[in-house]
Amino acid sequence: MKTLKKLFPRAALFLLIFSLLCGGIYTLAVTGVGQLLFPYQANGSIIEVDGRKYGSALLGQQFTDEKHMWGRIMNVDTETFTDEAGNPVMYAWASNLSPASEEYDALIAKRVAMIKEAHPGQDLTKVPVDLVTCSGSGLDPHISVAAAEYQISRIAANTGKPEDEIRAIVDRYTEGRFLGIFGEPRVNVLKVNLALDGILS
Repeated sequence: MKTLKKLFPRAALFLLIFSLLCGGIYTLAVTGVGQLLFPYQANGSIIEVDGRKYGSALLGQQFTDEKHMWGRIMNVDTETFTDEAGNPVMYAWASNLSPASEEYDALIAKRVAMIKEAHPGQDLTKVPVDLVTCSGSGLDPHISVAAAEYQISRIAANTGKPEDEIRAIVDRYTEGRFLGIFGEPRVNVLKVNLALDGILS
């Protein structure tokens, strides 16, 4: 009992010290360094033009019209969450369907048919896989260079912009491999679409 009485104050002291270190000082230090050295990333990588915020460069947005580039398939839910005013808030999540399931096969077939219908001039046997599948997070803002290239003729036909101009926009917002060696080059769909609309240069 005496040993317990001696250990309890010491344990409480260590709890207090590490709570302050890990829960307070460390958090403040990391936040401060982030705000000082990487303010854009620390605040969500928000794309802002002339005081208007268009979204995060790290989160996908759903585009389905013919004049914009399409991103990864998103499982969108607008019924579960609402904002303070009661307006629906879009939520997306990754698919948990097994690639071996019949339901998954049916979804992929439906998506491939949609892509083929929207891109009649393209090689219909080579639909990029990232245009018909969800990403691991369900919110991936990027597509492959091949998926972006596949859509250029459709966008040109519906916007009246030359294909070379659209291709130049895609090139401008194509990000290289991480550290030059990891992953593959990828295209940020939101940035391309903002450039197509003349919002980004």
